[in-house]
Amino acid sequence: MPSYLADILSWHRARAAGDGRPLGELVERAAATPSPRDFTGVLQGGGLSCIAEIKRRSPSKGDLDPGLQPDLVAKQYVAGGAVCLSVLTDADFFGGSAGDLASARQASGLPVLRKDFTVQEADVADARLMGADAVLLIVAALDDGELRGCAALADELGLAALVEVHDEEELDRALHAGSQLVGVNQRDLRTFRVDHDRACALAGRIPSGVTAVAESGIRDAADARRLAEAGYDAILVGETLVRAGDRVAQLRELVGYPVGTR
Repeated sequence: MPSYLADILSWHRARAAGDGRPLGELVERAAATPSPRDFTGVLQGGGLSCIAEIKRRSPSKGDLDPGLQPDLVAKQYVAGGAVCLSVLTDADFFGGSAGDLASARQASGLPVLRKDFTVQEADVADARLMGADAVLLIVAALDDGELRGCAALADELGLAALVEVHDEEELDRALHAGSQLVGVNQRDLRTFRVDHDRACALAGRIPSGVTAVAESGIRDAADARRLAEAGYDAILVGETLVRAGDRVAQLRELVGYPVGTR
């Protein structure tokens, strides 16, 4: 059985090892860019929110929409009621780019998450440099020191850090690191299989003061409603929306459900 996460991280860590750019200079340049939009704040209140994702392909499913136009898709997501966007910037495994993020952010006016595999603090600075408002930190991809370092730099640069977990142990690590925005990914990044019950099973372990996001495997209104009832503030939806015949209508079916108490 393939281990997608191991292969992807190996590639990103090899690239990071050859990155000779001084971190201090990167951070200084990043701090001088326009201030990020409020990513976490727009996810709170008003019923279940959606972070709508823009991606061209995935390692497990292959091409989703290789000719996707990020600006047009972003406008469809706005019309459907998305409050944030997630944009894949990984080129080798997902066909994304920094250009996709910039185009989607400009067209939508929404806060945007840089969806990529962060393995070093320079990646956080790069997220701000490319115009992102939030950065993804995958607990399974980072040791505790790396997680804290990347989260601290994100905070310094005004970026939200969506800290992604897959099980109780990873959730405990995220909370111990002080994470205030936690995503529960129902897709096992080692096999890319989806467990549709994972997010609901972990919901009760997420403190009420932490903004909670359910990720992956969200297919329809029934899934969205169930996650809202479990206490999730938001859902992150990619494949379902990218492949939808009517993205606006599909998205409208996924948002606004009353959020239950965790």
